[in-house]
Amino acid sequence: MLTYAYTALNPASGQKIKAEIEAENEKSAAKLLIDRGLSPLDITLKSEKSAIGFRSRVPTKQKIIFSRQLSTLINAGLPMLQSLSTVEKQTKQKVLKEIISKIMTDVEAGSSLASAMAKYPTVFNNVYISLVTAGEASGSLDVSLDRLSTQQEKDAEVISKVRGAMIYPAIVLVVLFGILIFMTTTVLPQVSSLYKSLPGTQLPFITTLLLDFSKFFTHFWWLMVIALGAAAFFARRFIKSSSGVIFIDRLKMTIWPIGPLFMKLYMARFARTASTLVGAGVPMIKMLNTTAEAVGNSLISNSIHKAVEEVKGGKTLSSALESDPHFLDLVPNMISIGEQSGALEKMLVRLAEYYEKEVDSQIKAINTIIEPVLMIVVGVIALIIVAAVLLPIYGLAGKNLGGG
Repeated sequence: MLTYAYTALNPASGQKIKAEIEAENEKSAAKLLIDRGLSPLDITLKSEKSAIGFRSRVPTKQKIIFSRQLSTLINAGLPMLQSLSTVEKQTKQKVLKEIISKIMTDVEAGSSLASAMAKYPTVFNNVYISLVTAGEASGSLDVSLDRLSTQQEKDAEVISKVRGAMIYPAIVLVVLFGILIFMTTTVLPQVSSLYKSLPGTQLPFITTLLLDFSKFFTHFWWLMVIALGAAAFFARRFIKSSSGVIFIDRLKMTIWPIGPLFMKLYMARFARTASTLVGAGVPMIKMLNTTAEAVGNSLISNSIHKAVEEVKGGKTLSSALESDPHFLDLVPNMISIGEQSGALEKMLVRLAEYYEKEVDSQIKAINTIIEPVLMIVVGVIALIIVAAVLLPIYGLAGKNLGGG
C-alpha cells in the first residue's frame, strides 16, 4: 500500500480537505475518495521525490527491455493500457514498475503516453519523449519504441567499452599506491631502526627521502585527508559550474590519448541519435535540438544549436556543420550525400556504425599504449622501493666485510 496526500472538495459543505490516504495506486485512491462522497482535486504520492525522484535511476538494460516489450505488444495489436499492464507485471525492477503503474493511471485518465512519460525526465530523456511523441502522431509507436531500444543498446555498448578501457589502469595505479604506502610505512622503518643502532652510519638519500614521506604520512595523514577532501569539494563545485563543464568537455576532446576516442564517441552518439529521430519522422529543427541535449558535450551542443539557427536561415545541415571545428570532416560529408540522395537516415546510420567501429579501434589502440606505459611506471616505482630497501642492507654488509 502507498500513502497519498490529497486535496478534495466536500460537495455538501463546499470545504476543501487536505489529508492523506492509503491505496494501491492513484486510481484506487481517487475511487476511495469518491466512495467517501468527496471530489478529488489533487492526489500526489507522499514524499514522491524520495519514492521516485532520488532512486529513479533505472538501469539502461531495464529501459531497453521495457521498450522492446512494449513495442512487441503494441505491434501485436494489444491496446495501450493492456500492453502497459502486461509489461508492468513482467517488470521486476521496483522503480520502473512503480513508474509504469503511474503512467498507466495517467494514460487511463486521457493523457498521451509521451506526456505521462515526460513526468520522469531522469528515466525517459528528451530523445525518448521525442520519439514516443512522433510515434503516437504517426501511428507507428511500435516502430519508434523498437528504434529507441536499438539506439539505447548501441549507446550503452559504446559507453561500456569506454569505461572498461579506463578500469584497468585505475586498478593498477590504486594497487601500486597501496604497495608504496605499505613499503614506506612498514619495511623501511625497520631498516632505519637497524641503521640507528649502528654508530657512524648514514642512510642513502633515496631511503631517507622515502622515510621522510613515511613519517609525514604516519603523523599527518589526517592533514592529507583534509587536503584531499577540500580538493575534491572544490573540484566538484568547479566541474558543476558552467566554466568547469566547458573546461572538462574541451579537455575530453583534446587531451592525448583520450581526445580522439571521445571525439569519435560523440560523433557516433550524434549520428545514432539523429538517425533514430529522423527515421521516426521528427522534424529537422526538433531533431537537432533534441540531439544537442543527448550528445553529452556542451561544446558540441553549442555547435548544434548554432547549426539550428543556420538551418532556420535556409542553409542545409551539412553546410552548417562543414566549417565547425567540433565536428569531424566525415560527418558533414556523409550528411551532404544523404541530403542530395534523399537518404539522410541511411547515411546517418552508416556514419554511426563507422564511428562505433572507430571507437572500438581507438580503445584497442589506447590499451596497447597504456599497458607498456603502466609497466614502465610500475618498474620505476618498484626499482625505487627496492633500491631504498636494499642499498642500506648492502651498505651494512659491506661495512661488516670491511671490518672483518
